Amino acid sequence: MAAPTTPPAGDNPYGLLQALQEGGLISWTVFIILVAMSIFSFYILFTKLLQQQKIMSQANKVRASFWNSPNLREAANKLEQRSAYRAIVEDALVAQEQHSKLTDPIDQHDWMTGSLSRSQGAITNRLGEGLAFLATVGSTAPFIGLFGTVIGIYRALIKIGASGQASISTVAGPVGEALIMTALGLVVAVPAVLAYNWLIRRNKSISEDLAAFTNDVHGYIMSGGAVKPIMASPKQPAQVAKPAPAPTAAR
Repeated sequence: MAAPTTPPAGDNPYGLLQALQEGGLISWTVFIILVAMSIFSFYILFTKLLQQQKIMSQANKVRASFWNSPNLREAANKLEQRSAYRAIVEDALVAQEQHSKLTDPIDQHDWMTGSLSRSQGAITNRLGEGLAFLATVGSTAPFIGLFGTVIGIYRALIKIGASGQASISTVAGPVGEALIMTALGLVVAVPAVLAYNWLIRRNKSISEDLAAFTNDVHGYIMSGGAVKPIMASPKQPAQVAKPAPAPTAAR
């Protein structure tokens, strides 16, 4: 009678590849879906970070030199061609020109407010593109992994029933497959949730800067250039008061 063969030293019979091969089509399908979710999640994370960083650098240029120009047209020409802040200024100038062409004129203040809000909303919507996918991955990936877990447990019970005994060698493979699928679902979901929350917080900060800039442009146009934002000047070092000399005693 031939002796049972043992796996080579260092070969793990319960690794990821072995679990996928044992799980068959369902395990491979779940694994591929989770890997695809993870790849797209990191792609969205890096592309949105680049987009946000670009707008933040544009905001620094606006604070540095935008309001030093004699008019909005020259100020906009200082910004990048595809700058979000330049788009707001150009939309404001177009709205100012179109107001005089209205056959049924409305108040210029309301017209400018609506035009600037629409321009700012378009930029905000572009910032939010792709974040819904991260939220979807964060909420569904654990359940996709759980599906693989349920299938693995089911296969373990089938093996137990077929063999008539619940030995470790019988259930170790299917149960290991089930645990691996659960872990993969969590590994995919947790980074997606963290990335979503981080990007949402950065988008909120960018939206606040855009709203402040839009309000400044609105005030500048409605006042004919008389109202400009007050730029913060560099802080001067605090002057330390010298102690008063002690009075000398009269001789």
